Amino acid sequence: MADKVLFVDDESAVLDGYKRSLRGEFEVETAGSGELGLAAIRDRGPYSVVVSDMRMPGMNGAQFLAQVRQKAPETVRMLLTGYTDLSAAMEAVNEGNIFRFLTKPCEKDVLIKAIAAGQAQHRLIVAEKELLENTLMGSIKVLTEVLGAASPEAFGRSIRIARYVRYLAAKFKLPTPWIFEAAAMLSQLGCVTLDPDLIQRAYFGARLSPEDKTRFAGHPQVAKDLLTHIPRLEPVAWMISQQLLVEASQPGHDASSPHGEVVALGSKILRLAVAMDTLRMQGLNEVNAVSKLRERRAEFGSALIDALAEIEPENARMEQRKVLVSRLRPGMILQEEIKTKTGMLVVPHGQEITHALLAKLENYSQIGTIGKEISVLVPV
Repeated sequence: MADKVLFVDDESAVLDGYKRSLRGEFEVETAGSGELGLAAIRDRGPYSVVVSDMRMPGMNGAQFLAQVRQKAPETVRMLLTGYTDLSAAMEAVNEGNIFRFLTKPCEKDVLIKAIAAGQAQHRLIVAEKELLENTLMGSIKVLTEVLGAASPEAFGRSIRIARYVRYLAAKFKLPTPWIFEAAAMLSQLGCVTLDPDLIQRAYFGARLSPEDKTRFAGHPQVAKDLLTHIPRLEPVAWMISQQLLVEASQPGHDASSPHGEVVALGSKILRLAVAMDTLRMQGLNEVNAVSKLRERRAEFGSALIDALAEIEPENARMEQRKVLVSRLRPGMILQEEIKTKTGMLVVPHGQEITHALLAKLENYSQIGTIGKEISVLVPV
């Protein structure tokens, strides 16, 4: 239930009092310390509102709510404080972005009104977040399908990278997972400025001239420049710009942002996914590619590499079939390169079929430029 309320206080009698007085008004859960409150958010969340006492041993209320802001930014945060805690309360404003201060002792009616207002605020935050994410992801889908039409190799790589990033973001329960998927899907956008032959040679690890190396290494910055001015995509643009670096810089946006540490981790995940796909493109299977990545523990960290080793094989729930072009459907994965009769690459091996790609293949098939049957992986 998303409207749950969490009270955090080191006095069990106070917590029992909240439960009794608010019974029938809200679904209340409690935690006896900041550490236990964070564990509750991790294991039993989300909560619409968290109300914390200020004075607690170990982690005080301001410190606790600052961490809540990092781990559950949509949760509305409130602080219970005495008059003597005002200077510490100012710290909570700066670090935890507090929605309401409540002075102790707090009357039941005042507490009920504050929590109701907090839950209304939470619903507004969630509704705006869902609208934003749906709108942005729709735009991102259009951009990636344009990339697929302009550069099949680049689009195919973005699909493969997104699979790894999506898995790791879920594995580590990262907030706002759409940000990481967007960074993966748009990671190759800058390749639209490159020659298709250069893209293919770079992906497969062929020897490049110094000039070509510089041109290819510049594609993440091109993508960043294209995306930076789109509102709310600044973290996505920054992560993309770091994908070929051995060690990422610090995020350039406001250091107080609740997403600062998460975006830095997202950058590392994207760089790992790109490295994994590079090894796969060079002929290594997933097991051997992970083994190779373990030599770069200092760069990526053992936890991420170990998690990537557990990913389900790409074709675990699919079977390979020969399918007429007219019977292809979105979600199938190509198991062969699609080339015209003159040898021009239309779509690379491993690309997932989208609506735009399906229309493209049907057009080529109708004019007889490609064959009538294609080998694909079909979900079972």
